Amino acid sequence: MHRDDPSLPAAGLARPVLPMPVWEFVAMIAGMMALNALAIDTMLPALHDIAGAYSLNKANDQQLVIFAYVAGFGAPQLVFGPVADSFGRKRVVLACIVGYVIAGFACMAAWSFPALLVMRFLQGIAASGIRVIAVSVVRDLMGGRAMARVMSLVMTVFMVVPILAPALGEGVMLVADWQWTFGILGLAGMALFLWISIRLPETLAPEDRSPLNFKASFRAYKQVIMTPVTFGYMCASGIIFGSLFSYVASAEQVFRETFDKPDTFVWWFAGIAGALSISNFTNSRIVERIGMRRVSHTVLIGFIILAITNAVMMMIYGQKLIIFYPLFALTFACFGMIGANFSSLAMEPLGKIAGTGSAAYGFMTTTVASFFGWMVASRFDGSVVPLLEGYVGLGILCMIVVLITERGKLFSTRDD
Repeated sequence: MHRDDPSLPAAGLARPVLPMPVWEFVAMIAGMMALNALAIDTMLPALHDIAGAYSLNKANDQQLVIFAYVAGFGAPQLVFGPVADSFGRKRVVLACIVGYVIAGFACMAAWSFPALLVMRFLQGIAASGIRVIAVSVVRDLMGGRAMARVMSLVMTVFMVVPILAPALGEGVMLVADWQWTFGILGLAGMALFLWISIRLPETLAPEDRSPLNFKASFRAYKQVIMTPVTFGYMCASGIIFGSLFSYVASAEQVFRETFDKPDTFVWWFAGIAGALSISNFTNSRIVERIGMRRVSHTVLIGFIILAITNAVMMMIYGQKLIIFYPLFALTFACFGMIGANFSSLAMEPLGKIAGTGSAAYGFMTTTVASFFGWMVASRFDGSVVPLLEGYVGLGILCMIVVLITERGKLFSTRDD
């Protein structure tokens, strides 16, 4: 459903016209994005059992259950973007959800670890289309600070999933085999399929659709790359999101091996997700007044300072959870304010090619970010210091990209 004036989405007004109540719209978009979080976080408590079931002997091999999914999630977004810009949002997202459901149930039947990784890769491909559509639908209906506010609300709801997903996985394993940590994904996908089928109209008008051919797709991606703000913030996001992937991949090992908290892992993990959720909600309350650049640039500096402080404290006092955890939670609270604002800054100039832009942004924050995340997570050696050093490096590299994008000027208010 579109406004009568097609210029309004690009104007970033604070009162967009939505096809349903705001709370339902936020919940639905969060639900689309939550399928991705469920696919990553629900089986975290099962990684140890998966390693045992498939007799994995090499250290950190269980992390491949996460990275195989992320590998499938990344590059296909570059295909789903033009497809969504050509055929519309609803048909594409429903087809992707069907693929996600089938792959989830197929993971339960995996006869070997390589077979499981293949199924995870395929599930990631299906989820990549869902993620592209989620952001595209928001951009179809609004832009600017209004989009940043709504995306912050979406992320606030979305971050409830990482809080609950590991506990959900733990609960599933109390009454069923670890395979059902994948089966629950299929059930969640079926529920979302019905909701979208009934309540979400098509948000891309026929006259706004692009032809699906190589030339048109190449032209759209060229426009994305040649738009300095878009490309700059996509690159910056690809770097800083590496910290999130490295944390998710290594979290179970950190709390099990470093801090000897295997029985309470889900609660420690939930605390970090809670910090992210609070920071996203805070961002939704302040971003329209303060501005996306001022907020994101400030908290990026905070991210770097907190990561440095935590690394130094661990070197001086050793692996002390009472020191590590509060500083780590604050570090990721900063990250929570970066994501929604960088996304909105990148998407703002794109208008009718929002699907292509969303795909490119998704590629950067998954495939590129997972590479950085793997580089950091693979350095885990029983100490959290290598992880924290990685966060410092990612934060500094991200800041360099932002400075280049903004031509050395931070904290600008020119993001209306």
